[in-house]
Amino acid sequence: MKKALLFLTFILYLNPAKAQDPHFSQFFASPLTLNPAFTGLFSGDYRIAGNYRSQWRSIATPFVTGTVSADFGILKNVISYTDIWGVGLMAMYDKSGAGGLVANYVGLSTAYHKGLDPEGNHTLAIGLQATWVRKTIDPHKLIFEDQIDNNGYNPAIPTQELITNNKISYFDPNIGILYNGLIGEASNIYLGASYYHITQPIETFMNQNNNRLSYRWTVHGGGSFPVNGNNRIHTSAMYMKQSTASEISFGGAYGFTMDSNNDAPTVFYVGSWYRLKDAINPYLGLEISGFKVGLSYDINVSTLKPASNYRGGMELSVIYIRQKNENNKYKTLCPSF
Repeated sequence: MKKALLFLTFILYLNPAKAQDPHFSQFFASPLTLNPAFTGLFSGDYRIAGNYRSQWRSIATPFVTGTVSADFGILKNVISYTDIWGVGLMAMYDKSGAGGLVANYVGLSTAYHKGLDPEGNHTLAIGLQATWVRKTIDPHKLIFEDQIDNNGYNPAIPTQELITNNKISYFDPNIGILYNGLIGEASNIYLGASYYHITQPIETFMNQNNNRLSYRWTVHGGGSFPVNGNNRIHTSAMYMKQSTASEISFGGAYGFTMDSNNDAPTVFYVGSWYRLKDAINPYLGLEISGFKVGLSYDINVSTLKPASNYRGGMELSVIYIRQKNENNKYKTLCPSF
């Protein structure tokens, strides 16, 4: 109970008025929640991605976030050879703590990647995403400030908080841009920015209409380059800000090529990311037969570590890319982290 109260106090101190969007430590493995301009940018015919995160199990009932997405290219024989037009669909589920607040998201995205040179080695994209959001709150699973006395939470104390509507829904548009380019013969870099909650929709369960969802903007980038023959180093970084909350995350992974199959090699990844002043995120991954599986764990190093005992959240990512055309022109161009 003491850990739960310490955690609650910390969260209220950190951000007393505004909530932060659900997001992943493996942000590089969740393309359509990071930037809609990633839609369609991969080497293959279609891509299916899934992510699962469970956080703060060591303190109280865990926060759980899961997402699945699918995207593919369209009009490949109509648009320019150097261009890509992608469309995609994303769904996300987020449960806070014991389920007092549950959010569901469904988004449709599209992005057009325009070739900047005759070979299509450099592209610039703009992406749009239209998301429908539904949130539900269960007051019986919540603890309010006026229910805490000198001994902690007292369920016998009735709360004076008035929740007039336990279900809300709204439309939420997002936008992003992305540059992607080939450097030399085998190195790749990308740089992008995204802006979520353009219209800042009203979000409240109480009898008021002045609580608008804060916009979220993100700047991110990364790259990969070959080392020691067929092995590669992948790096990525992100800065995100929403209201008073901000996040800086950066790191990389070394990819060990396990066979000599140039078209679809088996690769083992080991690396780590660091979320500034918050957590170290060791990462292991395996790429085989079109699948890429990543596993990471947040080692909490923030001021919450007395309650968390350095334990944060486990995260799993799975990406499958269907590759039919062996001569796909985007094989070396598309960012993999």
